[in-house]
Amino acid sequence: MNYILSQKYDTPELQKKIMGPNPVKLAEELLQGNQLPERAVVCDLGSGQGLTSVFLAKEYGFTVYAVDLWSEPSENQQFFTSMGVSTEQAIPIQADALALPFEKDFFDGVISTDSYNYFGRDSAYLDQHLLPFVKPGGYVYIAIPGMKQDYHANIPQELLLSWTPDQLDYLQDVSYWREMVEHSQAEVLDVREMESHDEVWEDWLRQDNEYAIGDRKSMRAGAGKYLNFIAIVLRKKMQE
Repeated sequence: MNYILSQKYDTPELQKKIMGPNPVKLAEELLQGNQLPERAVVCDLGSGQGLTSVFLAKEYGFTVYAVDLWSEPSENQQFFTSMGVSTEQAIPIQADALALPFEKDFFDGVISTDSYNYFGRDSAYLDQHLLPFVKPGGYVYIAIPGMKQDYHANIPQELLLSWTPDQLDYLQDVSYWREMVEHSQAEVLDVREMESHDEVWEDWLRQDNEYAIGDRKSMRAGAGKYLNFIAIVLRKKMQE
């Protein structure tokens, strides 16, 4: 696809902030047909070093709570300011996805790119730990790395060049995720394989950090043919 909005964030300096296959491009594809209004209050769940939060604030006009367990809020705040994003537009929060520090029905929407599979594989997660913070009628947009099909019983050797079987447990197929969300209290609007793959991976593999370098072994050996990204779109049901 053509990443019209994401092209503004393709500079080498900004790309150093990505922590996996390009989450900005994943977010742009995920939000095609976006149902959230401008100035919606959203949670960027698993925001990393804040690049997606800047993207959501500047390109969509959202008020963004940038929530991440590992990133330092003061560093993200400095980055937001350097990008011309005010303290009212993006608010960095250090928090565990299993213990979000917000009032019930706080968010118009939640957007999570390239992180949900780390905490969302518990079937109770959506109903117990995430949906309570979304307003009735609000939306949850998720983009996660996955597999074309379930290879766990016979893992291709290309995948094992970079990742252990335990690490690969975080990657599941479309059927797995569809079943997972269909058992929640949310209305399931979409679960599908995304277009984004080769380009978002190439953006990541060009980085010089140890994690990107480690991933090159599998991807250069052709492991990408077993992998995909999965989009999930949910709506919290209106209260009866």
